[in-house]
Amino acid sequence: MSEWQALLAGFAFYLILEGLLPFFNPGGFKRFLAMSQDLSEGQLRFFGAIMLALGLILLFSVK
Repeated sequence: MSEWQALLAGFAFYLILEGLLPFFNPGGFKRFLAMSQDLSEGQLRFFGAIMLALGLILLFSVK
C-alpha cells in the first residue's frame, strides 16, 4: 500500500467514525452540538489538544 493510499484509507476511516454518532443517534448529536456552544474557547482547545495527543499516541503505537 502506498503512502497516499494509506492516508486516504485513514481519512476514510475517520469519516466513517465521525458519521456513526449522527447516523445512529441524531438527537444525541444535536444535544452534543448545543452543549458545545456553552464551552469556552479554552475548554474546546483543551478537548482538541487531548484528542490530538490521543491520536498521535495511537498512530505511533500502531506504526
